[in-house]
Amino acid sequence: MFTPSYIATYESGELEKRVNQLNSRLLNCDICPRECRINRRESNKGFCRSGHLATVSSYCDHHGEEPALSGTRGSGTIFFSRCNLRCVYCQNHQISQGNDYSAQEMDSHQLSRIMLHLQDNLGCHNINLVSPTHFTPQIVEAVYNAVSDGLRIPLVYNTNAYDSVSTLKMLDGVIDIYLPDIKYSADKWASRFSHSKGYVATSREAIQEMYRQVGNLATDKSGVAQRGLIVRHLILPNNIAGSLQSLRWLAGNVSRDLTLSVMAQYYPCHNAVHEPLLSRKITLKEYSQVVSCLEELGLENGWLQEMDAAENYLPDFKREGHPFSVI
Repeated sequence: MFTPSYIATYESGELEKRVNQLNSRLLNCDICPRECRINRRESNKGFCRSGHLATVSSYCDHHGEEPALSGTRGSGTIFFSRCNLRCVYCQNHQISQGNDYSAQEMDSHQLSRIMLHLQDNLGCHNINLVSPTHFTPQIVEAVYNAVSDGLRIPLVYNTNAYDSVSTLKMLDGVIDIYLPDIKYSADKWASRFSHSKGYVATSREAIQEMYRQVGNLATDKSGVAQRGLIVRHLILPNNIAGSLQSLRWLAGNVSRDLTLSVMAQYYPCHNAVHEPLLSRKITLKEYSQVVSCLEELGLENGWLQEMDAAENYLPDFKREGHPFSVI
């Protein structure tokens, strides 16, 4: 029987220490690489526009994630609103960048009840925390509260990888499954299209720290993820993502046994329609180059998305019940 790592961290008293340490950092916030240094405990807001309380836009049993996460009962997905990036093509822009009127501010007890609902009532395989970076202190406090009420499934840290290593170290022994993006291999595109400084080095250091903590993906006998790293990469048109360079870096600096989720679902959402380099879907040639690189590098673990279903993966957070059309 698999036991999530946060159980031992809780029983040792270390999880409570982490809660206090992370909450204290909100006084002069340095949770993410932007280090805005504002007092979020007083509900002051920096780049992420987030104060002391977490804001949740939606939660559900998500059946459209990678097979190892969705399994047969779904991934217990919690969509947090707002973000520490501003990607012009963000498919979740309704909640990450817009006026998300559906978002609810929640204290740690309310958040912990959602986690337990996803586990106990919906039977999900895991708790999938989408865009968690700016709410890391609140999430860890909610986990601390939920453990005493029976939380026992893995936590998935589903992130853009613009994460601070110092914050990730506070998650060692808390998170069992890391699910970062690797978005770019050139800072000029990260700056232009995601409004981030130093994304390449920051994301690579973050991914290496995640791998140090959890290693390669481990699943149960049904193929459901229990622990490990899955790296997502979205192919962008006109080589904006620098896919080949990122794949080579992963193979050479993380592991050739790494589990990858290579996505071909790019669709020009949000403000991408106004960006000539991003205003179309990817071509077969662009897709084939990535497939050839995977074969050349011997990166065989994971999933390679087909090209023909881009629109099916677009969420609508105004939709009743479930934001995704593929469930």
